[in-house]
Amino acid sequence: MTEPSALTDLTARQLLSGYRAGTFSPLEATRAVLARIEEVQPRLNAFVRVDTEPALAQARAATERWRAGEPRGLLDGVPVSVKDTLLQAGGPTLKGSNTTEENGSWDVDSPAVARLREHGAVLIGKTTTPEFGWQGVTDSPRTGITRNPSDPARTSGGSSGGSAAAVAAGAGPLSLGTDGGGSIRIPASFCGVFGLKPTYGRVPLHPASPFGTLSHVGPLARDAADAALLLDVISGADPRDPTALEPPARSYAEALAEDAAAGVKGLRIAYSPSFGGQVAVHPEVAAAVRTAVTRLADLGAHVEEADPDFADPIDAFNALWNAGAARLVEQLSSDTRQLLDPGLRAIAARGARLSALDLLAAQEARIELGRRMARFHQRYDLLATPTLPITAFEAGRAAPRSSRPHRWTGWTPFTYPFNLTQQPAATVPVGADANGLPVGLQLIAGRYGERTVLRASAALAGRPGS
Repeated sequence: MTEPSALTDLTARQLLSGYRAGTFSPLEATRAVLARIEEVQPRLNAFVRVDTEPALAQARAATERWRAGEPRGLLDGVPVSVKDTLLQAGGPTLKGSNTTEENGSWDVDSPAVARLREHGAVLIGKTTTPEFGWQGVTDSPRTGITRNPSDPARTSGGSSGGSAAAVAAGAGPLSLGTDGGGSIRIPASFCGVFGLKPTYGRVPLHPASPFGTLSHVGPLARDAADAALLLDVISGADPRDPTALEPPARSYAEALAEDAAAGVKGLRIAYSPSFGGQVAVHPEVAAAVRTAVTRLADLGAHVEEADPDFADPIDAFNALWNAGAARLVEQLSSDTRQLLDPGLRAIAARGARLSALDLLAAQEARIELGRRMARFHQRYDLLATPTLPITAFEAGRAAPRSSRPHRWTGWTPFTYPFNLTQQPAATVPVGADANGLPVGLQLIAGRYGERTVLRASAALAGRPGS
C-alpha cells in the first residue's frame, strides 16, 4: 500500500490508475490531500475554505463506486479545488471581497463545477483570489496575501494564485481557475505548474464575469496531460452561457495520447523573445525560455525567431478592463464601495470616465489585433514567448519595485494581448532562476487550437498523454 503522504505527489492520471488497480482508494487520496492542505495553509494561504467533511463524504462514495467496478465519469475520486470566483453550491463564493454577504442559499454551481460533480470529482475547497479577480497578484482585503510555495516571501501571482499555489504545493493535483488578462498563466508561471487559458467559450461560464469576454475558465495542473483530462470534463455548451462552444469531436486526452508519438515534429513555431524589443526580459528568464525553445527544435519543430505584428494593445485592454470594474462597482452602494480594495476602486473610477466612443475604439483595436494574429497563425502553428519577463517578486506588492507603470499590466505584457484575441495560451514550467523561482514558457495557438498547445506542452515536458 502506498503511504498516504506519497499520494500528494501524484498526478490525477496516476491517482485514477491507482484506484483502478486497487493500490489505494479515493478516500486515502483525499485524506492525504486534506492533511497536506492543513500543513501548507498557514504558510501559503492558498484556500479561503476547506470543505473537509463534504470532501470525505464524496471520497467515500467514490471509493464504493471503484470497489463495485462502476466509477462515474473521468475524474471519479480525484481531489479538485475551485477558485473562489466560481459558484459552488454548499457554501458562499466570497470573491475575495468584504462586499460579499455570506448569508444566502448558495445552491448553484457554475457550469464547470457542475461538470466536476457529474464526473465524480472530490471538491476539496475554494482557493483564494484578489477581489473579483481584478489584479495579477493574489492579495485580498478579505483573505489577505497568498504566497509562493517556492519561497513564501514571494507572491504566488494572480488572480488564480490560490489555485496555482495549491497545485504546486501538492494540495490537490487539479484546480479550476479563471483568466482575464493572464490570471491562470501568471500564477502558474510563478509557481511552476501548468496552466491553460482555452479559447474563449470553450469552457462555459455563469454568471458572466464582470470583465466580460476577456475572462476565460481553465485548468491548472501538474502537466498538460492532466489539464487535457480536466478540459474534457469542463468544456462544452451550457444553456446559461450563450457564448459557449460545442466540445471538439475528439477528446483532448485521447488526442494528446494520439499526438504523443509525433510530438512536435513538423509544427511551425515562431519564437518571440521580447515582442521585437518592446519588452525587457530578465536574463535568467530569457535563457531558460531560449533553452526550452531550442529543445522544441531538437524534437523536430520548425522554429524561427519571429515577432507578431502588433504594438502593445494596453490602451484597448485597459479600457475594457476598467469599464468592467466600473460596471461592477456601480452596482454597490456608496457605503459598500468603501470596503473595496483601493486599487479596484481606482480603476473603476477610470472606467467610469470612459465614453461609449472610447469603448467602441477599444473594440475596434481588439478586432484588428485578432485579425493580425489570425493572419500570423496562417504561417505559424504556435507562438512561443516568455510567460512573464520576471520571476516572482516580493509578496504583498501589486508590482515589482522597478515596474513602470506600477500596475499589474506593467509586468504582464506577454499575457493580456491574448485575452483580447481570445486565443488558447498555456504556460509550461521550463526551469528556475538562481533563487530557485520558476520560469514559464508561453505557447499560443490560433483560436480553437487547444490540441496544438497541449501537444507541444506535453512534448516539451517529456510526458506523454497517457
